[in-house]
Amino acid sequence: MDTRMSPRLPKSRWPAILIAERPRPERIRSRPNAWWLAVGTVCFGAFMGQLDASIVTLTYGGLRSEFHASLAAVEWVSLAYLLTLVALLVPVGRLSDAHGRKLLYLYGFAVFTLASAACGLAPSLLALVAFRLVQAAGAAMMQANSVALVTTSAPRRRMRSALGVQAAAQALGLALGPTVGGTLVSTFGWRWVFGVNVPIGVIALAGGHYLLPRTRARTRVARFDWPGLVLLAGATTSALMGVSAASGLGVPGWGVAVLLLLAAVAGWGFVRRQRRTKTPLLDLDLLKVRAVRLGLVGALSGYLVLFGPLVLVPVVLTARGVSELTAGLVLTALPAGFALSATGGDRLLPRRLTDRGRCMAGAVVLMFALAALLMVPLTMVWLLPVLALTGLGLGMYTPANNAVIMSAIPAGYSGTGGGLVNMTRGLGTALGVALVTLALHLASSAGTQAGARSAAAILIAASAFALASAWLSPRTDPRAAQAHATEDAEGSQR
Repeated sequence: MDTRMSPRLPKSRWPAILIAERPRPERIRSRPNAWWLAVGTVCFGAFMGQLDASIVTLTYGGLRSEFHASLAAVEWVSLAYLLTLVALLVPVGRLSDAHGRKLLYLYGFAVFTLASAACGLAPSLLALVAFRLVQAAGAAMMQANSVALVTTSAPRRRMRSALGVQAAAQALGLALGPTVGGTLVSTFGWRWVFGVNVPIGVIALAGGHYLLPRTRARTRVARFDWPGLVLLAGATTSALMGVSAASGLGVPGWGVAVLLLLAAVAGWGFVRRQRRTKTPLLDLDLLKVRAVRLGLVGALSGYLVLFGPLVLVPVVLTARGVSELTAGLVLTALPAGFALSATGGDRLLPRRLTDRGRCMAGAVVLMFALAALLMVPLTMVWLLPVLALTGLGLGMYTPANNAVIMSAIPAGYSGTGGGLVNMTRGLGTALGVALVTLALHLASSAGTQAGARSAAAILIAASAFALASAWLSPRTDPRAAQAHATEDAEGSQR
């Protein structure tokens, strides 16, 4: 559906402006590299999302001091954000497919930016947690559409390169988070950790208005599936809280079992609801596509491997007397390798290598790098190359795996597909943190080194799942070319 506004708007022009996507100026739309400008704009959101994920934990000390709160209370600043984000990604993606991905992406940036300013001005810990819920809603609107905007903006033949640049922006945010966060907290205070999002958000809003293309392929929603949203939120929230509780938080075993049981029941109810309702929140036929199903398993495994070392390495090095600052600098080798591989992989690997082949190559590199953790001394000298090699493997694997998933999803469901990818990433992130923490906790009596070896075994198993998902993925998906042919043909008209 064409949403171009006529030169003479009706009397209700303001509501029309608020709910209609605006086209890009002709001088931008006609440029040969217009799709790169759109991808660059999306990278702002990718950068901010990972920067926020890796920066907020550094505010815990300042929050505890200012609000006289316990660590358990302060942890809800992160936990509330993560639970809300994961629960909303698929519903927001579904709404974006119906009402416009550019529209909801820009609204997401506006909500995220305003909520960031409110977080920086929060008068109490309770108010901060409430503002973080709003911030997470804005982040869901951004993240559910980021992958979709990249895949529908870039030509089909350049999709992997575009996704690689987006992944590199995420890695850059992840790498800079500890440094930027530490500098802001020590220099200006914890409030500026949230305030730094405001100028970036304003720039991204202006850029998105002029540089992002409108949505051409849409899937209408006759009625929103509110019961489905409640069931999905219940399943993801219970699952994340259960996994976190099992990682050594002192919650009794029956409590963990109840949370996981609730997750299973809510998940079963969600699937049953989606099969029966005429307006499902998630079209389960998408998961019947083999490339999508296996690709999501790979995405979860990849992010588990990415975030697991972020917990493991600081624990191992600080136990050896290394300062937290030095441990953080060593840890940047992983996202640095990720960014280098994601942006430069196309130049180094054979062009005839398919996305499936790149996934397999990246997973093999991951397994080789992580296996080294079981054999070498866990010192700075050895951890630096191991982390860099892990990042290189992830940089090969992640963009190619995302391309496999999005190529198999019809263009009209790109927002839903992007929401699925990012929800799976969130679950992988939570599992990476929780399982490594659990391994360290269970092996605490045997020493840090024993716990590190157990955590490394978990990461190796995750990389094996990533390799298996790539190996079992179909070589080609004939629906992919058909699904995206229309998008490529219309790209110059957006």
